[in-house]
Amino acid sequence: MGIRNYLIEGVSGTGKTAVCHELRRRGYHAINGDRELAYQGDPKTGEPVDGPAHESAADGVTWGHEHHIWDVGKVKSVIADHRNAITFFCGGSRNFARFIDLFDRVFVLEIDLDTLNRRLAARPKDEFGGRPSERELIVRLHATKEDTPKGGIIIDATAPLERVVDEILSNSGDADQGPPP
Repeated sequence: MGIRNYLIEGVSGTGKTAVCHELRRRGYHAINGDRELAYQGDPKTGEPVDGPAHESAADGVTWGHEHHIWDVGKVKSVIADHRNAITFFCGGSRNFARFIDLFDRVFVLEIDLDTLNRRLAARPKDEFGGRPSERELIVRLHATKEDTPKGGIIIDATAPLERVVDEILSNSGDADQGPPP
């Protein structure tokens, strides 16, 4: 049996990291893409890049977000490793178009603006979304949905975490099977 791979996406603050932790707690293989696969690079070529030398704080936040990409080789390597029956990739990247076709399904976590603002207000300043310029960008991206995959299965991430993960598992066909051995 081949491995099944699922991408869990959404704007910052929708709960991708929390979902990753909950999937791991339940015994699933889950990759936190923002911590394990991400770097600053050119979304088209994948080449690592350094930020512009002189810019405003807001420009720097936008630039950093636009160049937050995943290592496509690492994504392919994890997908090719069939030791895990199921792998969940949790996080966001600006180059998802380069590997989205490798996933069996894509889930997009969505929340309302009030919930987003509450979650971002609770973030520490050293976490993305913890500073005002980052929050402004996230709120704009929440409104436009410009950098989340189209056609994914929408998951209401305002529900309690356990229900969010149950819905993802149900939509992946794994709800009745439980975690892999």
